[in-house]
Order: sequence, then C-alpha cells, then structure tokens
Amino acid sequence: MGTSPKIGRMPERFEVSLNTPAGQLTTAMEVPAGFVPITAIVPLMRRIGEGVQALEEQRAVEAGTPISCRKGCAACCRMLVPVSPPEAFVLYDRVYALPEERRHAMLSKVAEAKKQLDQAGLLGPLTALAETDRPFTDEDFEPLNRDYYALHMACPFLENEVCSIYDERPAACRELLVTSPPELCQDLARNPVSPLPVSVRIGTALGLLWSELAKEAPRLIPLPLALDWADRHRDANRQEWKGTELLDKALDKIWRLLDQAFTKGASSK
Repeated sequence: MGTSPKIGRMPERFEVSLNTPAGQLTTAMEVPAGFVPITAIVPLMRRIGEGVQALEEQRAVEAGTPISCRKGCAACCRMLVPVSPPEAFVLYDRVYALPEERRHAMLSKVAEAKKQLDQAGLLGPLTALAETDRPFTDEDFEPLNRDYYALHMACPFLENEVCSIYDERPAACRELLVTSPPELCQDLARNPVSPLPVSVRIGTALGLLWSELAKEAPRLIPLPLALDWADRHRDANRQEWKGTELLDKALDKIWRLLDQAFTKGASSK
C-alpha cells in the first residue's frame, strides 16, 4: 500500500535548535509532509550549515580575524572538491534543467576536465573513489587531493573566476573560508592559511544520511565526476522517503558530528 500524493499537503513546520562550539543556533524549517526524494532535504541541510557557519564568522569578527574571501577570489577552485550523493543528484537535476545551449556548454567543460584528469592518470583512481564499496579514509584521499591540486586545473563549473553553480555549490565549497591574507591562497600546498573552523560538515552529514538510506558505505564523489555518478545512479534518485523521517535522520547525523566536535575541542584543551 503506497501513500505518495504530495499535491495539496501542507509542509510541516519545525523549530530546530543546535548547540554548536560557536553558540546556539535556532532556526525554523518547513519540511515536506509527503514522500520526497533525497534531494528535498539538501536545502534544509544547507540552511543549517549556513547558520552554523554564520556563528563561526561572527566569532572570527569578534576575535579581530574577519573572513578574507571575496567574490572573484577563486584560488580554492583548483582543489579536489568532495560531493555527497544527495548533492550530486541536486547538481545533476540543476544542470539538466538548463536551456540546451547553456547545458551543452557546461557539459563540454566537464568533459574537458575529465580529459585532463585522464591524461594525468587521475581519472581512474577518482572514478574508483566515487564507486568504492568500502569506507574511504582521509589517508586514502590525501594523495589524490595533492595530485589533483598539482594540476592547478580550474573547476569545470568556474567561469571567469566566478562559480557558475553558486546556488548549488557543494557544502565543501561553502565551508572553505579563510581569515588569513588572500594572497596566501595562491599556493595552498605551501602557504599556512587559516581556515574558519567547521564544526559540522554538511557534505559529511549528507553522505552519512545516504549511506544509511542506501545501505552502503559512506562515499564522497569528486566534483568533476558528480554528473556521471548521478547519471549512473539515477534510479536511486527516484526513490522517495517521508520528509519528516528524512529530517530526523539528517539531524541525527548533525548531532553526532557536533558531539564529535565538542569532544575533539575538549581533548585539545
């Protein structure tokens, strides 16, 4: 017996309160009352991430170390960006909803990026990373990250040093902010930049959420391969879950990450 009618059902409103290392975050959220795909939870998770980040930014300003990142400063857009499966699905839906000419231009840049990765011998390892059925550690990821950054290859979604998918940019991009002088970012491999603390990584939370729903190991997908991955797994993007249950599961992942952040902070004192 299925209940899927979404039409005419009012969203449910919740107040979410989180205790973060930078302070208390309280925000109201409207959650779809019916059954929805995993992509429906992504905007809600992003809002939580932005709220937590705003608290960290306020703390940095009060400490006399404001954020130095500005529009057009895209040095970090040469780094390997990990994307969670729900974010990959959101990006896929966004790109393929574009007008044909715009979509073709964007896909051409993605294809060129994959060609460069293939020539550098990185396409195979990055594809394996996206499809691995085992947990992937930071130690596994770091060599690929270094080799990718050594290419100094611009993100395929970067146009004139500005993000062309800004509204749908991955959580990893949203969370990478620095308080050090911007010129240091020109060589992130050598310069000691000062990143803004991130107490809860939304991409990680979304990855853990998808892992639970799909009953598979947590995975993070390299951004240049996100559209290919989402296309190969598009049937999974058609699955639906009750909106309120998705929120409950997502919040559980955020609370767990915040608990780890508090534990780590306490152990470092």
